Amino acid sequence: MHHRLSAGLLIEQNDQLLMVRHVLPGRYDFWVAPGGGVQGLETLAQAAEREVREETGLTAEAGRLAYIEEFHQPGLRHCKFWFIGRVTGGQLSADAPEAVAEHIREAAWLPREALAASTCFPLLLRGDYWADRVQGWAAPRLLPLRAMDFW
Repeated sequence: MHHRLSAGLLIEQNDQLLMVRHVLPGRYDFWVAPGGGVQGLETLAQAAEREVREETGLTAEAGRLAYIEEFHQPGLRHCKFWFIGRVTGGQLSADAPEAVAEHIREAAWLPREALAASTCFPLLLRGDYWADRVQGWAAPRLLPLRAMDFW
């Protein structure tokens, strides 16, 4: 079994979260916070910031580590580190070659209600995230191991 480290940012603005929509007709259509695999000697935070830029056109800064997510698919085990982030510049777009290659069709700010009614990842964005943010993420939270729904 292979292992993959990845990182992402949970960025909130005006009570909405920055999300990207992955669509591969006939296989999947879901929303996820921006993030992806660590490359070379990047730190987890650097990887998360790069992924936001590639997937959304925005520049961002990683803050505190909020969640550690474990999931698997056949032959591959993932460990993803979710940081709380903030936008520092750029313009929202899903047109970068890296986004197109990953079947990202849209980048958008989604309100809590839209997340609750959609297929979105990490799953806690449909509920627990909103309570956790009130608590302030005193320590990173390890999420339960789950099977990856799409690959």
